[in-house]
Amino acid sequence: MISLTSPVETRAHHWPAGAKLAALCVATMVLFAAQSLIFHLAVFAALLALYAAPGAVFLRAGLRRLRVLWPFLAIIFLWHLITQTPEQGAVIALRLLTAVGLANLVTMTTRLSDMIAVIRWLATPLRRLGLSTAALELSIALVIRFTPALAAKGGQLAQSWRARSRRRPGWRIILPFALLALDDADHVAEALKARGGI
Repeated sequence: MISLTSPVETRAHHWPAGAKLAALCVATMVLFAAQSLIFHLAVFAALLALYAAPGAVFLRAGLRRLRVLWPFLAIIFLWHLITQTPEQGAVIALRLLTAVGLANLVTMTTRLSDMIAVIRWLATPLRRLGLSTAALELSIALVIRFTPALAAKGGQLAQSWRARSRRRPGWRIILPFALLALDDADHVAEALKARGGI
C-alpha cells in the first residue's frame, strides 16, 4: 500500500506514532476550547512555521493538501459576513485550517503501518473480548489511503471536463466519479480475496 508520508525526511518522522496522535488529540481539544482570535492566529502562524522548518518542498506539499478546504472556508466566510459576525467566522476558519493542518502534518511524518500499529494497540481490549479487529484496522487504513486518491481522481475528472466544455463540471462528474470509486473498491476487494480476505 502506498504511504502518504512526505518524501522529505524530518525529525518528526522518527517520533513515535502514538505520541504524535495523542498530541494531535490534545491540540485539537485545545483548539476547540479556545475562542480568542489572537490565540488562533498565533497557533496558525506556529503551524506554518512547523511546515516551513523542513524546507520549501515540505511546505509546498503540506499547503497543497490544505487547498481542499477552500470551499468550506468560503461558505464560513460568506455566512459570517451575512450574519455580521466576521470575528467568529475567522476563529472558526482558523480552527478548521489549524486542526486539519496538524492532522496533515502527522500524516506526512508518520508511516501508515505505524498508525495501524497504534490502532491495533488501542483495540487490544476488543480482542480480549473475542472480537476481531482486523476489519477495523483495514478500514481505517483504506480511508487514510483512498481519501486523497479519490480527491485527486475527482480533480482529474474536473480538468477533463474543462478541456472539453466551457461550462463548469458541477454535478455532471458525479456519475463518472462514483464509477471510478466503485472500480477502485472492486480492485481492492479482489486484491483482498487473493490474499485470503480478512
